[in-house]
Amino acid sequence: MNPLIALSPEVAQARSQHRPVVALESTIITHGMPWPQNLEMARRVEATVREAGATPATIAIIGGRIRVGLDAETLEQLARTPQGEAMKLSRADLAACLALGRTGATTVAATMICADLAGIAVFATGGVGGVHRGAETSFDISADLQELARSPVTVVAAGAKAILDLPKTLEVLETLGVPVIAFGQDQLPAFWSRDSGLPAPLRMDDPAQIAAAARLRRDLGIAGGQLVVNPIPAEAEIPRAEMIPVVEQALAEAAAQGIAAKAVTPFLLQRIFELTEGRSLQANVALVLNNARLAARIAAALAQAA
Repeated sequence: MNPLIALSPEVAQARSQHRPVVALESTIITHGMPWPQNLEMARRVEATVREAGATPATIAIIGGRIRVGLDAETLEQLARTPQGEAMKLSRADLAACLALGRTGATTVAATMICADLAGIAVFATGGVGGVHRGAETSFDISADLQELARSPVTVVAAGAKAILDLPKTLEVLETLGVPVIAFGQDQLPAFWSRDSGLPAPLRMDDPAQIAAAARLRRDLGIAGGQLVVNPIPAEAEIPRAEMIPVVEQALAEAAAQGIAAKAVTPFLLQRIFELTEGRSLQANVALVLNNARLAARIAAALAQAA
């Protein structure tokens, strides 16, 4: 095991006994929700993974080490971290955070790197980053996409948020050789909505099939992971026809106010929360829990075949 990695006793025992483990990111705790909702959410996601038969491994950088699995006290400490004190980490700044001894929360890309170092093959999150609108001039493309082509981790998400350019996101993933697998439907989901209006490149209906595909990629020597796009439960979704005008209004307001670069996404998500009267956050919670359940089933299928 890499000396920079510190497994919690629970995760270490599960790994030693070859039981299923699901990695979880930490930016949703430090940057995604305010206190105390962030702690409540983190606890619910971990409980959902356990109920589905796997061990949760929330990942964060604390005290110069990569912590894989957080005890109750550390999880609360992370959730109470004042806004701005925790670094939001991707591939570019993961090592710098360790060198500085700072507290850092892992994005999709950083969580994939850390999960792979810890020997964890499945990761549940809310949504993945993608190609931003206007990327043909801004070159704003999430590091998540490149990481999916590098780290051999199966990522379960509800797709990319509708604020992104979804057709271009699919094109980049295809170019990078990343399989995009819709679970249980032919349409690509779009985070808050079950249908993005785009067909999914691949479809699988059984977690065991997804696990088999991950093993076969390894056996073929193909680098990188898989993106499993799991549609939000029907009762929690905000349909595409309803979301499109909300997203367009938020984008127009951002442009009118001159909001750019890293400030765009937080602004858009806050405006969407306001315009949907909180429904977008309720949907976010539902889809994260749904993804945790599916990830646990995939991890269990991988463990059974090990």
